[in-house]
This record gives sequence, C-alpha cells and structure tokens, in this order.
Amino acid sequence: MFDKDLRTMIDDVKDGRMNRRAFVQRMIAVGLTAPMANQVLAIGGVAMAQSPHPYKPTKRGGGGPLKLLWWQGPTLLNPHFATGTKDQDASRIFYEPLASWDSDGHLNPVLAAEIPSIQNGGLAADAKSVTWKLKPGVKWHDGKPFTADDLVFNWEYATDPATAAVSSGTYNGLTVEKVDDLTVRISFKDPTPFWANAFVGAYGCIIPKHLFAEYKGGKSRDAPNNLKPVGTGPYRFVEFKPGDLIRGELNPDYYMPNRPYFDTIEMKGGGDAVSAARAVIQTGEYDFAWNIQVEDEVLLRLEKGGKGKTLYAIGGDIEFIALNFTDPNTEVDGERSSMKTKHPILSDDRVRKALALLVDRESVKKVIYGRAGRATANYLNGPEEFVSKNTKWEFSVEKASALLDEAGWKMGGDGIREKDGKKLKLLYQTSINGPRQKTQAIVKQACQKAGIDVELKSVVASVFFSSDVANPDTYAKFYADLEMFQIPMSQPDPAQHMRRYHSRNVATKENKWQGVNFPRWVNKDYDAAVDAAEAETDMVKRAALYIKANDIMWEDTVFIPVMHRLKVEAAANSLRPVVSGWANETDNLFDWYREATG
Repeated sequence: MFDKDLRTMIDDVKDGRMNRRAFVQRMIAVGLTAPMANQVLAIGGVAMAQSPHPYKPTKRGGGGPLKLLWWQGPTLLNPHFATGTKDQDASRIFYEPLASWDSDGHLNPVLAAEIPSIQNGGLAADAKSVTWKLKPGVKWHDGKPFTADDLVFNWEYATDPATAAVSSGTYNGLTVEKVDDLTVRISFKDPTPFWANAFVGAYGCIIPKHLFAEYKGGKSRDAPNNLKPVGTGPYRFVEFKPGDLIRGELNPDYYMPNRPYFDTIEMKGGGDAVSAARAVIQTGEYDFAWNIQVEDEVLLRLEKGGKGKTLYAIGGDIEFIALNFTDPNTEVDGERSSMKTKHPILSDDRVRKALALLVDRESVKKVIYGRAGRATANYLNGPEEFVSKNTKWEFSVEKASALLDEAGWKMGGDGIREKDGKKLKLLYQTSINGPRQKTQAIVKQACQKAGIDVELKSVVASVFFSSDVANPDTYAKFYADLEMFQIPMSQPDPAQHMRRYHSRNVATKENKWQGVNFPRWVNKDYDAAVDAAEAETDMVKRAALYIKANDIMWEDTVFIPVMHRLKVEAAANSLRPVVSGWANETDNLFDWYREATG
C-alpha cells in the first residue's frame, strides 16, 4: 500500500520515534495536505487525531437565542432529499451523522463512540470494511432509542431506487449490517481507502427508522417528517415555514455534556447576501450569516466599526459555469433536457472551448471576489495533492472567435453569428445573487464581442436550489444552455465531489431529478478513472486517477471553472462559531457559544 520510506515513517509514528505533527509536516513538504496525511496514518494503523474543541461553557443552556440568517431559505428538512446546501444545513440542525470534519481536516465523533482505527479494531487491514461503535444512551427527540437498526435502515432507504434519494451515491456499492444494538459493520466490494464517507458529514445524517420505515421507496415524498424532523441533535424542532423560517429549542436530553449553549435557535431564510452581511456585521440584528457571496469592497466597507466580522475557511469549493449536454428546448416523453437528446449547439466541443475562452477570470476576481477567490481552470481544487497542474485557463476573444469560425458559425450583419439559418443564442441562468449576476454581465459582454447572443436569467435562490420535483427552474432540471453556481466540497477527499458526474448519477425524470450529474455528461474514461480511484489504496496512484478525471472534464469542457472560492461567513463579534472548509456550516453547531467581548 505504501512505499518503503513512507512505511518507515508510519512505523516511527506508531513507535513514538516521530510525532504526528512532524509526520504531517513531512507529508505537506511532498505535496500532501494535513487531512490526507492524517488519512495516510489511519490506513497505516495510526489512530486518527481529533482536534480539541475550544468550548468553554460549563453548563447546558443559558445562552439565550442564536439567530442565523440563511439568505437562501431551506425548503425541506430531510437530509436524503437535500439537493441544495441550504437544505443540508437546515436538516443538520436536527439530524446528525456518526462523525464530522473539523477545520483541520480531522474526523471527530458525533454519534459514534470513537473514530475507527486499526488499533481499536474498527478498520480492516485490507480496507474492505469499517466497524463503527455507537454512543450508548442516545435518544431520538421523541424519546425512542437510537440504535444500529437506524443505520441499516438509512442504507436501505437511500439505496432503494424508488426513494430517489440524493444521498444514494454515498451508500451504493457497500453493505451495512448490524453487529449488535450499538455496532454496525460497513463492507465494501473493493478496497476502499476513503472509508469515512457513509454516515459521515452532510449526506451521512441519520433519520429514524420508526418514523420513516413505511415511507421507504415510492412513498418517500409523503412522509410527514420530511417537514417535521425528529432527530438526535442539540436542538429539537419547533416550527418550519418552507423558504422562510426554522425554529428549534434546546434538547434537554442531548448526550454531549454542557451542550448546547443556546436556549433556542432560529434560521431565517430569504433576502440576499448583501443584506445578510449587513444584518450581522453592521447592525448586529443576527448572530451569523451563511455564504456571504458579496463583492469584497462591500465587505471591507461593512467591517469598519461594525458589530460583526467576516470569517474565511479554505476548502475545495468551486464557482463554475456548467454546460448542458442535452437539449433543454426539446421535450421527449414529457422530459426536457432528456438523455435521448443532444444539445444542438454545445455538442460541438469547439463551441464549448470558445465559451471557456470568453470567461475573464481576472476581472471576476478583481471586481467581485477579492480575498475570497482564486482563479482556476480546475473543477477539483483541493486537497492540494489532488489538484492538477496540467490545465490552464486563458481569456481571449480572438481565439474564441477563431474557434467559432472553424465550427461554421459565421458573423451576421447584426453582429450575431449564425449557422444553417440558426442564430448563436444561449440562455445562461443562475441564482439571484450580486456576484453571480455581475459575473454573468462580464461573460455576456465578452460573448457579444465574439458574436454570441447570451440571454441572462436569474432565479430566486430558494427556487433554483429547491428539491421540489414540480419546480421547472431548479438547477437539477437545467432547462437552460448554461448555468452557474457553486457546489461545496464537504469532505477533505475528492470521492463524493467527483463521483457526482459518473454516468450512473445523471439527473432524469425517472429518478425525480435527484441524480447529481446535472450537465448530463457521459464519458466512459471518466467513469473508469473515478471507479478506479475509489478502489485504489496507493495514495499516489489514487491522486493521479482523480487528477486524470479532472483533466478529462477540463478537456471536454463540462464546466468552465470560474473561482476557487473560500467559504465566507459573517459572525457577531461575541459569537464563537466552529466553521470548517471541509464541512457544512451547521456541522459543528453543538460547539458554538457566545463570549463576552470587551
């Protein structure tokens, strides 16, 4: 699994001749990040470290209300149907996974009693199984016990095709069996180096069997508890107005000592990122605002003498423009953007490459993102050892025009190109959001110079990221030629991020558009690289496979990466939130508290 030098260093850590920090520093020096260095140690038989939580409260409650502002209002509260980050974050207030990732890329137990390792018998030496032990005495909010039966049920629920769960990719290709009431074993078909996936992080949140058992499969959308969660988390459900408001109250039976600190929690939805930033940083009306995608000059202005501050977290999040490989304007068997169609314009890779040349990333960074963005040609931007050095980006109206000429699109008298009597016109959509709409304007201007007529469309965020299968304007339905948004990378490993675009995950009417491959792109070489990477235990070879997969996407221009985005949040000066670039914002909510500021 490892070369000789690496084995020697791992043995040195095991035997105490080298400390963990020195090992991590050596790995960083050769291109690995801290999260991957810790995973190398875990597979090599060294127990995974856990970061100490700087949590100071010595009793449960007493902290008053915690007021959160999510300017994209959540629309449902079942983590298995959370197509958008906003719904994942909202579900996570009440539901919990076995473990979550902290800001250092360490895996910390939540519902798990401990993190599996070779020492404690949790990790199999052949990387084909992992055994999790559950914390005893954990109860659902209705008082029923949380047991291994709940985990087995969640696996069955997510992998039933009729359930149409967005989490299915996390649970396919493995089996979950109950060992005893507080132990489950996950077995993989092949050696699986990234075993911390199922039941971990946002898609790992666990719903109660006793309330959802009769709603597995075709009745999954009818479950009353899709909107009224009964979880194990630090806060119990009180009220939900989809797209508007979520309210919770302290869970007096929460199993973590002295937690939670706050007596109530409120997540207000709606509005926009600028007003959210202002409500926290300037006026202090709210304690925390999520995903502050706001022009940097605006944030710098708000931060002067305000009641809050801007927080940054580095992960692998990417702001991109996706290209539709199917025809959004032709309906087949009641389905637009059907896999039975091909896009009449974008099927030509010369047109796709021309569009990539018309995205002025430097201007987008300078005018919009500032501290919060890094120009990139890669879809996969972290951890560092998985980042390709083979790609490049360029802005050139001249080169784009030459490609369009080559593709047969000739300039018309009105300045718009045409071919076979058809104008070169594209619909480019995104969510209503200042930076995204400004990016649209920058791209549209360059496209006009090259003879492309671009129609801009912006959709209310709560609609664009909705899980409502009847909504025609969701990003998953993709009834446009181009669309722009961001997909968070919620774990320090590419597996979940890259398997989205495997051909088996295409979003279709049949799976209620819950498939996560929304560009509807199919490439057998990409599928093969992702499949091989998920079973490769040699870390260097595994990284090379993910780099290959990224490069296939780049060569085929599936996406036009715009910015490697840092997470940007706004927090009151007194609030002590725990935010990780490798997790959803509410993943570590149990460790949040308020501290007096002088």
